[in-house]
Amino acid sequence: MFRLTAIFILIFWSSSASAEVVGKELTYRHGDVVMQGYLAYDDAIDGKRPGVLVVHEWWGLNTYARQRADMLARLGYTALAVDMYGDGKTADHPEDAGKFAAEVKQDMAVARARFRAALDLLQSQASVDRGKTAAIGYCFGGGLVLEMARTGVDLDVVASFHGGLVTANPAQKGAMKSRILVFNGAADPFVKPEQVVAFKQEMDAAGADYRFIDYPGVKHSFTNPDAGKFAQKFNLPLQYDAAADADSWQTMLDAFESAFR
Repeated sequence: MFRLTAIFILIFWSSSASAEVVGKELTYRHGDVVMQGYLAYDDAIDGKRPGVLVVHEWWGLNTYARQRADMLARLGYTALAVDMYGDGKTADHPEDAGKFAAEVKQDMAVARARFRAALDLLQSQASVDRGKTAAIGYCFGGGLVLEMARTGVDLDVVASFHGGLVTANPAQKGAMKSRILVFNGAADPFVKPEQVVAFKQEMDAAGADYRFIDYPGVKHSFTNPDAGKFAQKFNLPLQYDAAADADSWQTMLDAFESAFR
């Protein structure tokens, strides 16, 4: 049974919309490409705190990724919602979103460099403890943070929410430095059962510290309250699930608390 109720997560989303945090649009670069990030933190907190990168869905750095950064800021973290597409590009249609995502995934060297630029920016913030960092991602972003973990990026925790599991570059034994959390909808048609099996075998062979949580009957994009709107507009198999959203978020926070203690 999920530990948090649907009522709780709906209240949490509502309070997240009304509470105040400092939110800043930040510009950074990868080569000639200008990246547009969003930094969120609570300036009432003194001293340094853990930093968290938030990697967007395939729609790009939109309101949803910023909301997640704000939620983390209210809990005492400094969060940077990153721009993996460059120039702050966002998509309004799945065809454009797919093209943007494919461009990043086809050149993982560029993707790693863009991720590294965002991590450097986060760690340079006065409110961030450089030795305590994590990365979370949603859909496209979930798969992306797993790819970064596979390459040995030094993060305490990496959490993927309804992200892709397939990789062309499986993790090598001993290479992964992060604690891995994967939250998956068992009824997600984009993640096949055989992919789940292959992912677990990969993690086991690599000696990874990982936890894979499958939510029965839950579909793709289960953490996004707007999933139903996208589903209806574009005839996509997406569905928000408040209980899975709440449970995955709390499980992630528990892992943060343990790792950053």
